[in-house]
Amino acid sequence: MELLQLAQLAMVAGVAGLLVAFGIYAWLRRQPEGSDLMQDLARSIQVGAMAFLRREYMVLFPFLFIVAALLGWAIGPATAVAYIVGGLCSITAGFFGMKSATAANVRTSEAARDSGQAKALRIAFNGGAVMGLSVASLGLLGVGLVAVVVLRGGAADAALTFATTVSGFAMGASSIALFARVGGGIYTKAADVGAD
Repeated sequence: MELLQLAQLAMVAGVAGLLVAFGIYAWLRRQPEGSDLMQDLARSIQVGAMAFLRREYMVLFPFLFIVAALLGWAIGPATAVAYIVGGLCSITAGFFGMKSATAANVRTSEAARDSGQAKALRIAFNGGAVMGLSVASLGLLGVGLVAVVVLRGGAADAALTFATTVSGFAMGASSIALFARVGGGIYTKAADVGAD
C-alpha cells in the first residue's frame, strides 16, 4: 500500500472514529438526568464549564496565531498552517470532551441512584470515551490531511517536507492541550476547594 493510500485510510479512520464518538454522545444524551434539582445543578455546571472553556480559548487563539507566524517565518508557511490545524483539532477535541463530560456527570449520578454501580460505570466510561475517541480521531484526520497535502504537492523531498509539516501539526495540538490541562486543572481545583 502506498503512502498516499495510507494517509487517506488514516483520514477515513478519523472520520469513522468521530462518527462513533457522536453515536456514543447521542446515546449518553438519551440517559435519564434525574430530578429537577439534579438537572438544575447540572445546567449550572455546564454553563460554568463552557464559560471557562470559551474564555480559555479566547486567550489561546492569539497565542496560536503568534506562534504560527513565528513558525512560518522560521520554518515555512506549511508548518505554520499545520500548527494552526493541530491547535484547532485540539480545541475541537476539548470542546467535545467538555460537552460530553458535563452531560455524563448528572446521568452517572442518576444511574448510580436508580440502577446501581454497573450502569453508572458504563455511563461514566462512555462519557470519557467521547473525549478519547475525539482526540485519536482528530489526530488521525489531521495527520492524514497533512500527509495528503504534502504527498499530492509533489515536493522533491516529500519525507522531509512531511516531517517538518507534521511536526507543526503535533506542536499545535500539544500546545493547546498543555494550556487546557493547566487551565482546566486550576479551574477544577477551584471547584473542588469551593465544594469542600
